Amino acid sequence: PPKEEVIEAGSLDMAGMIAYGERLFSGKGTCTLCHNDLGRAPDLLNLDLAATFKARLGDPAYDGGPEVGDYLHQSFVDPSAYVVAGFGKKGSNDTVSPMPVVSAPPIEMNDVQLNALSAFLQDRAGLEPNVPLPSAADAPAEDPVVAEDAGEPLATTGTDAVEKFYCSSCHDLNGSEADVGPNLNDLATRMTRGEVMVAILDPNAVIADGYEADYMPGDFGDQMQASELLLIVDYLMDLGT
Repeated sequence: PPKEEVIEAGSLDMAGMIAYGERLFSGKGTCTLCHNDLGRAPDLLNLDLAATFKARLGDPAYDGGPEVGDYLHQSFVDPSAYVVAGFGKKGSNDTVSPMPVVSAPPIEMNDVQLNALSAFLQDRAGLEPNVPLPSAADAPAEDPVVAEDAGEPLATTGTDAVEKFYCSSCHDLNGSEADVGPNLNDLATRMTRGEVMVAILDPNAVIADGYEADYMPGDFGDQMQASELLLIVDYLMDLGT
């Protein structure tokens, strides 16, 4: 199994916070699932972030704090407070964000992690990160470090499997209300087990009405063990029964 490194919060300087935030962006934060070049959310790593943040803070629709750190923190913990035009939930007229609250389950980032993620994005924009450094009294920041010859821990229950692959970050599942992808709560009423397997392994094979191709990662077949795939299928087929 992977080694779990626990970072003592008080040991992080700003360079450490930025590096930790970068790992969170592509890992625990699940940011790259939506913030990429597929168009489901702004492609943060390929935008001129300095100009983007300036535009966001100057948008009359934004009524949060005056600093970039204020804007980022609000976007993490209350993403519907300000929705970038064109990126709201379908039918919401850009008043409701499809982005999950990353401080809440299943992502559940703590304050140190939120500040580290903010520091990373501010640094990407060429700004001096304006976030507090954690003290020794803050909660430790768990940082999984995976050995080169070790994989992610194998999920052993359906709940573990859907959490491991962040299904509820994009799909409405058990009250998550995410709508990047189709609602999964009633999946068993409209799909067979075989169809669900195909949808996970080859998501572009059949596109649900109202959605577009390439929104769901196509490499889950490489990421999942066969047992994990079956756990997810069983879990989804048992919902509501």
